[in-house]
Amino acid sequence: MRFVSTVRTAVAALFLFGIGLGASQASELQWFGQAAFKLTTESGKVIVIDPFLLKNPKTPEELKDLSKLGKVDLILVTHGHFDHTADVQALAEMTGAKVGMNADMGSVYASLGLLPEEQVVRWNKSGTVTPIGDDIKITMVRAEHSSTVAHDGTVHSGGEPVGYVIELENGYKIYHSGDTGVFGDMKMIGEYYKPDLALVCIGGWFTMGPEEAAYAMGNLMQPKMVVPMHYGTFPPLKGTPAEFIEALGDSPVKVKVMEPGEILDM
Repeated sequence: MRFVSTVRTAVAALFLFGIGLGASQASELQWFGQAAFKLTTESGKVIVIDPFLLKNPKTPEELKDLSKLGKVDLILVTHGHFDHTADVQALAEMTGAKVGMNADMGSVYASLGLLPEEQVVRWNKSGTVTPIGDDIKITMVRAEHSSTVAHDGTVHSGGEPVGYVIELENGYKIYHSGDTGVFGDMKMIGEYYKPDLALVCIGGWFTMGPEEAAYAMGNLMQPKMVVPMHYGTFPPLKGTPAEFIEALGDSPVKVKVMEPGEILDM
């Protein structure tokens, strides 16, 4: 009986420290440069956002291979521009992953034959969907930008640009801004959805620059942590994390500056 009790105690300890049978892993976020991220949840589900790897000047050469992404359950697209969609078709075909995007852009992709209609998850802002299980909730939110789909030398409407709030199994919330300028409803997104981590464009020219992003995060949204993105990829995107941090001043918002290819444990 003493031996059985000891075994039970040891097994309980293994589970307590997260290394027992069936234990979940920590959630991970990998950045590839620009707005491209791979999110692996604690249950092993994989979400890729705005896949732009093969022609991304910031993606490390050893990662410019879509097969290295492994299993992908869902691809999220914020808008139609090439630096957010360049690898959507190839990755969707390779993995069979569902592809989430605004409803109008989804219709355009299906009508042009870019994706099978049944593979596209179409919805709109303020809608919350659970395409890869009820334990992961994805809400589409506003972004202030533009959106077009270029195909075979013609340009088509890409619907309205969006951002996403992703709520993981443990309640942790990640906001991906997509390409956006600062807008007043960022305060509502912060107050209502309460994101823990915000992935925010700072490059300028086509999106917020460092000062606008600092105002948006420090005064309006106020997440616990911000990862700056969408900078330094192309010449017009001159904003830097150092400028963003300086503009935040004494704000309590923490900033995590990631290098392309780096993985952040959450």
